[in-house]
Amino acid sequence: MAWRTRPLPLLLLLLFALALLFLLECNCLSLLCRLAWNRSFPNLGAPIAKAPPLRFLGGESGHRNRKNYVSSRFYSDSVDGRTPPVSPATIRRAPTSKQRGNLLLKILQTNAQSRTFAKRADDFFRGHRSGPPCKDRFFMAWISSLEAFGPRELFSVESLFKFHPHACLLIVSNTMDSTLGSLLLKPFVERGFRVAAVSPDFTHLLKSTPAAPWFHRLRRREVSPGEVPLGQNLSNLLRLAVLYKYGGVYVDTDVIILKGFGRLRNTIGAQAVDAGTGNWTRLNNAVMVFDRRHPLLYKFLQEFAMTFDGNKWGHNGPYLVSRVAARIRGKPGYSFSVLPPPAFYPVGWNKISTLFSGPRNQSHSRWISENFSWIRGASYSLHLWNRQSSSIKVEEGSVISRIMSDSCVICNLSSSLVHKE
Repeated sequence: MAWRTRPLPLLLLLLFALALLFLLECNCLSLLCRLAWNRSFPNLGAPIAKAPPLRFLGGESGHRNRKNYVSSRFYSDSVDGRTPPVSPATIRRAPTSKQRGNLLLKILQTNAQSRTFAKRADDFFRGHRSGPPCKDRFFMAWISSLEAFGPRELFSVESLFKFHPHACLLIVSNTMDSTLGSLLLKPFVERGFRVAAVSPDFTHLLKSTPAAPWFHRLRRREVSPGEVPLGQNLSNLLRLAVLYKYGGVYVDTDVIILKGFGRLRNTIGAQAVDAGTGNWTRLNNAVMVFDRRHPLLYKFLQEFAMTFDGNKWGHNGPYLVSRVAARIRGKPGYSFSVLPPPAFYPVGWNKISTLFSGPRNQSHSRWISENFSWIRGASYSLHLWNRQSSSIKVEEGSVISRIMSDSCVICNLSSSLVHKE
């Protein structure tokens, strides 16, 4: 019987070895599969909260850092930007510049909604169904996601109506021209303020302007959009087009209005001046006041079409208006005013963060009071430079919090922006 019991340990050893080999092979294959998967989708295993934001062509007003980032995603491969894509990998991978440009070009195609722009805008300004004709016309442009139009942007609207209660504000935007966009603006409408969002018809707005052929070439993909987000450059174009077509006031959505614009006409603001001569060296296009079909606006549109460069930040915006205004300065037929920096841009982008801090001590408290008084007295508006300040909290007692308290019409809305310890 001994010869029958000896092979049993050998058989068990052989079975154990085969099982071990099988396990090792499965682990190796699993590792290889994971490596291959991670190489194809490197961000797929990362939490959504740490994924790069799929902000759709944010422009200068767009926010880069937001706590509610997950809820404000703008999906790169959905037409309306709010419907999640099928593949989970695309949720965690930022679109390339080319992909963003292609998506925006699709959205800019004329559709049933944008084709009504002319009638809706005319009805709005003439007072059809909404009261008497508008005396003061204001415009904002928003080429970004609906979710990114947050409390700061709404406060810009709030400050506008604080000092222009009878004005009409037209927000030219595809995303805001929606049911949810109407809900965002509903608190203003319920209080009798005249505000509406309308999808732009670029063909209509640019008709008979030097920029019309350029836009047609862009839609045929004969113009390179460049590396700068195309939405930012189209926002620069859109503000010129609406002012040339209708006349009025354009303000960015990160601008707080501080007093009435009633005395301003054909005006643009300087961002920087030469310390020695006092002459302006750079203008900005975040706030502009112009009559309809003003010849300077025509020159701006012409310059945009002739010198468009999508690879240089500001080339088609602040630098454009600076170049043109410098060339035609002093020439007859171009009557316009350039206001000094305190009028619209009292604090530069590199120092704007100082206005968000609450008092640290008695000396700092005096500094806050002095600067608040100076800005309120000297300025028509305050540019928040959202590219630099969007992630900075508004501290209680700061210059910004005081300005918000002084400029609100729906004050519980603005108070939610102030961070209290």
